[in-house]
Amino acid sequence: MLNKLLFKQIDNSPLIVFRIIFGLLIALESFGAIFTGWITRTLVEPEFTFNFIGFDFLQPLPGYGMYFYFAVMGFCGLLVMTGYKYKWSLGLFTILWTSVYLMQKASYNNHYYLLILICILMLLVPANRYFSIDAKQNLAIKSISMPRWCSLIIILQIWIVYTYASLAKIYPDWLDLSVAETLMKPKQNYPVIGQILQQKWLHAFISYTGIFFDLLIVPLLLWKPTRVLAFIASIIFHIFNSIVFQIGIFPYLSLAFTLFFFEPATIRNIFLKKKPLYTENEIIIPKYRTSLMVIGSIYFLVHISLPLRHWLIKDDVLWTEEGHRLSWRMMLRSKQGYISFKVVDKNSGQTSIVYPKDYLSKKQQRIIATKPDVIWQFVQRLKKNYNNEGKEVAIYINRSKVRVNNGELMPFIDPDVDLASEKWHPLKHHTWILPYKKE
Repeated sequence: MLNKLLFKQIDNSPLIVFRIIFGLLIALESFGAIFTGWITRTLVEPEFTFNFIGFDFLQPLPGYGMYFYFAVMGFCGLLVMTGYKYKWSLGLFTILWTSVYLMQKASYNNHYYLLILICILMLLVPANRYFSIDAKQNLAIKSISMPRWCSLIIILQIWIVYTYASLAKIYPDWLDLSVAETLMKPKQNYPVIGQILQQKWLHAFISYTGIFFDLLIVPLLLWKPTRVLAFIASIIFHIFNSIVFQIGIFPYLSLAFTLFFFEPATIRNIFLKKKPLYTENEIIIPKYRTSLMVIGSIYFLVHISLPLRHWLIKDDVLWTEEGHRLSWRMMLRSKQGYISFKVVDKNSGQTSIVYPKDYLSKKQQRIIATKPDVIWQFVQRLKKNYNNEGKEVAIYINRSKVRVNNGELMPFIDPDVDLASEKWHPLKHHTWILPYKKE
């Protein structure tokens, strides 16, 4: 049964078409980062970036280095699209993209993380065996079929994403429409739709269709009687998100995923009419069967478990941010706050107040007050600067308050703890984060 599920040969048209779209999208994402100024704002202008803790060795290249870096990524995307040196070009893109992701958190986005995972999965599948330069140059690799697991791993990955995105929305502020109202308020000046986006009925529609769309879209795409209607709903949902939230390639990547839900013959008839249709339905057990089963099981067990880790950490993840990343908690809340720091010279007792605006870019200033890991990293940076001046210091919070979803401003960080002497524990609660007192 399992062999039939995973190793039955099917027509590879969905994977071939997806490779072409995927390559184009990652090229557009890379070149777009250059021309929209994203690289300038995120990687060039800041004095330093808030990398993922433990990856301090990943730093932006000096001068025009990061523009060249992204140009290389864009070129790799075009090579993936055309299927030239597929494994090498996608492998290089994956390394470069993952490095950028780990290099900075000011522009953190769940979609960036998803792109890493899709790159990894696409490296495992034979996406260059038809309609590619590789297949044209090496006829030995040319094929019109693939084992069914090549589709199933993509489907399972996005099923995990959508399911956790839905479940995370089931909390009071989402259900009472507060989050939707907050998300739509900055859009009121949008031409034509700005005022429509402020309507209460639309907030209700967005909130509850968001829950049910994310929860049901994969099952509805899998079930043939509802597949076309689910696809139409996907188009509406993702185009709306693209227009309103302007989240780059993700809506179009999500639409491209639907290729794997349709019958391969349908995809072939629409996109690759000259391609022979594979119909033999052979079951070929490969030598790598055991390795695939073990590695695949570990991979998906990890990605099913990661979004649950915040339940093992004290207090509310909406407040502490501990366990928020890598968990598909997308557009769930808004947070604002303010923070300043008190630096005490341990030898002289002299005290000075430090304001983040004197060190950080505007983008970085928007995250430091609400994210404990960024606060801790900033303190360690300050400590290093003072140590370089020959000073031994203790660093405390001077003022720190945060609000969640336009709620009451509440104290966030314990002002009596010397953060300069604290260690960071990625899987534990940090007691210097004050408890969340619900209204």
